[in-house]
Amino acid sequence: MAVGDKILKVIATATVLFIVYLIASASIAYRDVVYGIVFSVAVALITAELLISKATKPYDIVRWFWAVAYAIYYLTVAEFKAHSDVIMRILHPDMPIKPGIVRVPYHVETDYATVTIANSITNTPGTVVVDLDTKRKYFYVHWINVKAPDEKTTFENISKVFEYFAKRIFD
Repeated sequence: MAVGDKILKVIATATVLFIVYLIASASIAYRDVVYGIVFSVAVALITAELLISKATKPYDIVRWFWAVAYAIYYLTVAEFKAHSDVIMRILHPDMPIKPGIVRVPYHVETDYATVTIANSITNTPGTVVVDLDTKRKYFYVHWINVKAPDEKTTFENISKVFEYFAKRIFD
């Protein structure tokens, strides 16, 4: 592997680690910034090869656009719809739930995209990924209101939008 690729991977990894460190520490004091840089670079030197397969991927502005668009969509539209649905079911006198575990296909290639979809499903109220079949490419999801057990319906209702964004960000 070229030294240039290694440097690009380390810079990308260290930058993300440093941003996470600053957010977690909630401080921009000189000492905290210096510690953040030192530890971010040290960890990046060790982990960059494991975390980034292609050196130029983290620098693709289109991927960053899709990541920001996904964050906005997820934190506003997806969460609002899911919370509203669960609240309606809780407050409804008949509590209209039809729980079950369904098989949801996925069509992404990278582990990052798969994990993004699984986390998005799990963090959205009313659905939880309980298992993953990577060979046949299925999530097994506990769904609070199973509309239909067929794969087309489960994909359309549970993971289609998440997969749309994950493909553009990671695949």
